[in-house]
Amino acid sequence: MNKHDSKPVRILIVDDHPVVQAGLASMLTTHKGIEVVGSASSGEEAVAMVQQEMPDVILLDLRMPGMSGIDTLRALKEIKATARAIILTSFETDENIYRAIQAGAQGYLLKDTSQNQMLEAIATVHAGKRYIPRQIAARLAERMLRSDLTSRELEILEMLAKGLTNKQIGHALEISENTVRNHVNSIMEKLEVSDRTEAVAVAIQQGIIQISG
Repeated sequence: MNKHDSKPVRILIVDDHPVVQAGLASMLTTHKGIEVVGSASSGEEAVAMVQQEMPDVILLDLRMPGMSGIDTLRALKEIKATARAIILTSFETDENIYRAIQAGAQGYLLKDTSQNQMLEAIATVHAGKRYIPRQIAARLAERMLRSDLTSRELEILEMLAKGLTNKQIGHALEISENTVRNHVNSIMEKLEVSDRTEAVAVAIQQGIIQISG
């Protein structure tokens, strides 16, 4: 075993809910192999604290006001932070999982996870491995098999979700109706659906697009 094994794993908690911060800190500090070095309530604060406290592992909320968990991961990558991040969230759409891993997360846990599973995830990630629960890994694999939608296709998909016709989309984007039709066909092929209504339903279900209120 290497010399780092005798040292406690230094944890930074990043969550905009004080109750979650306090609960996690209280739970983790009871374990002698773990040292909670601090809590941050925003991505900006997290980036500053990572540089100051040099944690080994970050427990990172996905959705925070301002800088999201994904944005925070990207910012940490830019400053070449050595801390390894575990996303701890209530959200598990295919797209959230995919984007988090793409941005550099080494683990992905839901907030209703057991204490034992969280400790296992921390130990695994600290050891340099990835920790993704089986059911989330299956969804990630499925998402990675699907071709990425282009920015234009995402734009058209959002318009489809608003109920716009090909003609209306073409007018809005200043492209021909035929070009829109080709994009819609490509979207349906990539999402493996048979019509535009199903494409919208699948895109919303998987978190590819969000619909407001």
